[in-house]
Amino acid sequence: MEEEKRKQQEIDLVPYIPKDCVSNILVRLPLEALQRSRFVCKPWYNLINSTKFIDDHLRRSETVLLFLSSIQKKLSDSRMVSILPENPKAVSVEAKLYHANSAIVFDKLLVDRASKFSIQFLELKNGKCQIGEYNISCLGNIRATCNGLILLDDKMKKGGLVIMNPVTRKLMPLPLGTLSSRHDESYGFALSKISGEYKVVHLFQDYLGYISCEILNIGTRSWREVDGPAFGLLRWFGYDPVFAIGALHWTPEIDHSDHIVSMEVDSERFRQITLPKSSSTYDRIIEMSGFLGFVSHDDEFNQIDVWILKSLLGDVWSKHRRIITGCILDMIPLFSLRITGELVFKRDEDGSIYVYDFQFHRMTKVEMMKKCVPFAVSYFPHVNSLVSW
Repeated sequence: MEEEKRKQQEIDLVPYIPKDCVSNILVRLPLEALQRSRFVCKPWYNLINSTKFIDDHLRRSETVLLFLSSIQKKLSDSRMVSILPENPKAVSVEAKLYHANSAIVFDKLLVDRASKFSIQFLELKNGKCQIGEYNISCLGNIRATCNGLILLDDKMKKGGLVIMNPVTRKLMPLPLGTLSSRHDESYGFALSKISGEYKVVHLFQDYLGYISCEILNIGTRSWREVDGPAFGLLRWFGYDPVFAIGALHWTPEIDHSDHIVSMEVDSERFRQITLPKSSSTYDRIIEMSGFLGFVSHDDEFNQIDVWILKSLLGDVWSKHRRIITGCILDMIPLFSLRITGELVFKRDEDGSIYVYDFQFHRMTKVEMMKKCVPFAVSYFPHVNSLVSW
């Protein structure tokens, strides 16, 4: 009787909570807490791994900046890299990919710790910059990102690629495509709305300047050749492509580009889209609230114009905002925050981060942790999600 009474008291102290309420609470948890919550009980595990919860979490996730930091690398110019100690808890992408069969190879390859990188992300909160950790190390570079998935070089296999979710640490090697020089190729990563499949788009250029294209569907894991852009449209692969309005978009020149080259993900056809004005060195195309944005500088009036393209039909750009910068002209647009819509810039002079609030028309310098971000780092807009391919 006493035991039954005690159990009843425990039940009374923990009242029943509807599943929707539990989901609404869990989806608001920080990333680390959410990961631990999966293993509280089976109902929570099934809930967090459900398609609906993953979609809800993705919609609520804010954009961060993904980057690689060198581990124990020493150079005379400390601005060029961040120097991190070896993390004994970090999971190696290569070791996880190839398991213990290649342990001897790993030992030989990883003697030079300067070749290893830590995958990190830069998070902007309340006007401050914070560094987030995945506790993941790798040897290869980041090629592209999409919905929380990243495309990495597989340094154990020439020309190899790995698709990975750094949050769940789930990864998969991709079959080899056409081998090309790093400077003569570009990778795009996108989701098809019609098929629901993730696609990897590989552009590569020959010595005559002709650009070929091959596409890999993650579901079928096979490369197939498609028609590339017309000769002369795309002459340079310096900028990573931007995925917006159902297409991948490339900027063909570092300066004075009058157009962009776009590939519709569903139809897999290339087209040329005229820009509202010729681009300059600090101008960029970015994704803004699902649309394609073009951020251009007007040095004569010390201002930045933000243009928006909402559809591929008609190629009509509309002027979205005008930002008065004063005497600061070297502002490179990085990305637009998904939830608040604020525009994030990096100054070319010192690498400092600025955020522009469209509501209050205010440009604010982000407070940085001491030496938290390397000066010459490549950023990739990214969302931390539970998405799988």
